[in-house]
Amino acid sequence: MKYLYFVLIAISCIACQTEPSKVIEAPDNQNFDNMLEEYYKQRLALYPLEATTAGLSEYNDILPNNISTAYRQKLNSFYQTYLGKVKKMDRSTLSDKQQLSYDVLQWECEINSASLSFDSHLRPINQMWSQNLVIGQMASGAGSQPFVTANDYRNWLDRLKGYERWCLTAIENMRAGMKTGNVLPSSLVKKVIPQMEGMSKGSVESHLFYKPVLEMSSDIADSDRSQIEQSYQAMVGETIIPLYQQLTKFLKEEYLPAARSSSGIDAVPGGKEYYAHQIKKYTTTNMNADQIFELGKKEVARLLSEMEKVKKEVNFSGDIKAFFDHVRNRKELMPFTKPEEVIANFNAIHEKMKPNLERLFDMVPKTKFEVRRTEAFREASASAEYHQGTLDGTRPGVFYVPIPDVTKYNIFTDEDLFLHEAIPGHHYQISLQQEDQSLPEFRRTLWYSAYGEGWALYCESLGKELGLYDDPYQYFGMLSAEMHRAIRLVVDAGMHAKGWTREQAIQYSLDNEAEPESSIISEIERYMANPGQALSYKVGQLKIRELRERAEEKLGDKFSIKTFHNIVLEVGCVPLELLERRIDSWIASQSK
Repeated sequence: MKYLYFVLIAISCIACQTEPSKVIEAPDNQNFDNMLEEYYKQRLALYPLEATTAGLSEYNDILPNNISTAYRQKLNSFYQTYLGKVKKMDRSTLSDKQQLSYDVLQWECEINSASLSFDSHLRPINQMWSQNLVIGQMASGAGSQPFVTANDYRNWLDRLKGYERWCLTAIENMRAGMKTGNVLPSSLVKKVIPQMEGMSKGSVESHLFYKPVLEMSSDIADSDRSQIEQSYQAMVGETIIPLYQQLTKFLKEEYLPAARSSSGIDAVPGGKEYYAHQIKKYTTTNMNADQIFELGKKEVARLLSEMEKVKKEVNFSGDIKAFFDHVRNRKELMPFTKPEEVIANFNAIHEKMKPNLERLFDMVPKTKFEVRRTEAFREASASAEYHQGTLDGTRPGVFYVPIPDVTKYNIFTDEDLFLHEAIPGHHYQISLQQEDQSLPEFRRTLWYSAYGEGWALYCESLGKELGLYDDPYQYFGMLSAEMHRAIRLVVDAGMHAKGWTREQAIQYSLDNEAEPESSIISEIERYMANPGQALSYKVGQLKIRELRERAEEKLGDKFSIKTFHNIVLEVGCVPLELLERRIDSWIASQSK
């Protein structure tokens, strides 16, 4: 599943790892805590899907029309109101922990208000990130929307009324965008059309939105079952299928002819300013596009040098591009014939690393964990991803793996992929944050991409310490994954700020990494759909690596890797400079 503003905080004692600091903290300001609780509750009503994902059922029947003018005005008023409340607080009266939350909340209000000043709601649908895909996953019964009781089924019917309004507003907004050239690239529209078309046909009983009925619990009373079946048949046949037919027709006949041939967001009105905002939002830094671009090129050169060493180790005589092709097509790296074998391999990686996990971590989440195959309706265009569990632990964290063609599934990146998406990457970081009762509620589900994705990418580098990467191809997989994130800096900034075309970005990726061309195309189009998001991984990872190296150098024998990981994880998702100040404070306390 973002941002900035910073405060020097005192570091508390990590159990049995560090000596307690002799710091006298200001007492908690109850008025501030009350304001945070009020903010959290009001925000849930504005973001009910997030509440459902967290396992909070109060808003399971609500779906606001978040691309409507009225909703956007309401949301901006909400953030401006709380920004005013924050600024009225005397920060000096707050405890250190409260000051941290003060700065986080101020960042939240400012960055989200800034986001609302741009017309991204005129591009509400894409092939990767948009609400129709979230609703599709929920509708399948495999997502966070519960389908256990009869009331759960009724809640979903009510929520889908909001979804119908959202889809109709999406068409209106896209028509408005067509008038000013604020539209998607045609290559993305071509990917969206089959997604919509697939939902627009077939029998009611075979439709994705009817699937929860087929899996209804026998505990639901017969009278309720009959009513639910009738309601869902009407919903799918009379609302959902016609709605997707309307969306498909609009996209094919109206929107695709008006779509743009350009690749970067700088081609739409206000696009240059929007990209600068997106960089700040996703990296939580003040870097600009030129700095991002140059950093990416520097990292690509460094990683190519490391890849050459692996090529030499396995006695491959060709150049690096030939080695990429060798890795892409090596039959030994595509050993599976059944999708369940892919899942079993990830579970085996977990078992292999377990003995070494306790050497690096003593904070372990209670939330359970599973590996699952990505659902068929979105598998063709999906990347491997992690979906967090609920706050109460009733739903596990899930690592989803797309397997569109098992015979072509290449395992050379599986070890680093597990470290990133699963353990100790997203599952540890997100679950520990959600389980931490000492954090204000609004921070337990907060997401800053630079921190969260930076942590996950940092975890990929822990493979050898965890007993993995003993196969040079798996180590090359780690280098390839890191290269993939370095390339993102170049191609994202290239397309959105330097006039690069989609085809240039694809070729640059083919020249510098071993991913198959089909995956590279999907990735490049992902960056086109959400400018700036792809920058967060490498920027965050480099900062965490820098902080670890700083701590190791300054603390010497006093350095504890477990304590370092505790310090990083226990703060929850925060902007990068705030994390840096936290680590520097810890280093200073240990140096005395």
